[in-house]
Amino acid sequence: MPTVLITGGTGLIGNRLSSLLVKKGYEVRWLSRQENLQAQYPTFGWNIQKDYINSEAFRRIDHIIHLAGANIVDKRWTTQRKKVIIDSRVQSTKLLAKYIASENVQLQSFVGGAAIGYYGNTGEDTNTVGSPLGQDFMAEICNLWEKSYSSIKQLGIRTPIIRIGLVLSTQGGALSKMLPSYKVRIGSYFGNGAQYYSWIHLDDVCNILIHAMETEAMTGIYNGVAPNPVSNKTLAQQIAKALNKKSLIMPVPALVMKTAMGEMAMAVLNSTKVQPKNLLDNGFQFEHPDLLEALNHLVVNKI
Repeated sequence: MPTVLITGGTGLIGNRLSSLLVKKGYEVRWLSRQENLQAQYPTFGWNIQKDYINSEAFRRIDHIIHLAGANIVDKRWTTQRKKVIIDSRVQSTKLLAKYIASENVQLQSFVGGAAIGYYGNTGEDTNTVGSPLGQDFMAEICNLWEKSYSSIKQLGIRTPIIRIGLVLSTQGGALSKMLPSYKVRIGSYFGNGAQYYSWIHLDDVCNILIHAMETEAMTGIYNGVAPNPVSNKTLAQQIAKALNKKSLIMPVPALVMKTAMGEMAMAVLNSTKVQPKNLLDNGFQFEHPDLLEALNHLVVNKI
């Protein structure tokens, strides 16, 4: 039975991914700050600040899927917080590379998480993996994050990298925070609502990670987004349709968002229109490429 070690397993994507991997016959382990070897997914301790991983985590593993990283939008972007966000991605990758080398781990693949924040605020322009790096802090994070994977590639390990978009789920992330207001028939969009959101159903992003892990031809960078990005305002309207609730869709002015969130407001105000062309070229098939169908599926199945 092939074994997959996941970092960030307790997160939204990691948890669902673990479940889908087990259904496919994989054994799953996690790395976490809190060790629990008796958990559903045996969890081995690691501490980035102390440069430590329980080396037993690497015994007889075939793949690593690296999703760990501090939440980008849960605290204001102070200088200290920015360092935490970057270090949690860059230093964690370098720590994994150190242990893979010292423990002589023979991996079939190392799948790296990344984000479409790499492209920055690009308005109505369509981005593919060859599009240029953006100029804001989100882009800086993503650039340093992706560069850190060179420490894995230097070990001769196949390292596909997935730039993940806005993950839709009723169990966490942006959508779960938006849903409660619709109970009182009010929805909202940010600024003028024209900014593009490149979204993806939770199951599709998990299946992309699995596809990258299993497909030997996949190397380099791929956009983990559905092929049909929509405006923020359209997303708000489609949520109302999926819930079958006729709702008042109201704007939250950009100034309000910037006052409340500071620089972090770019996470909801940026327009990033992205296409997954080379992912499709590598044979990946989306289960939920249409937004309304994806939302209906999430709501009905509580995924």
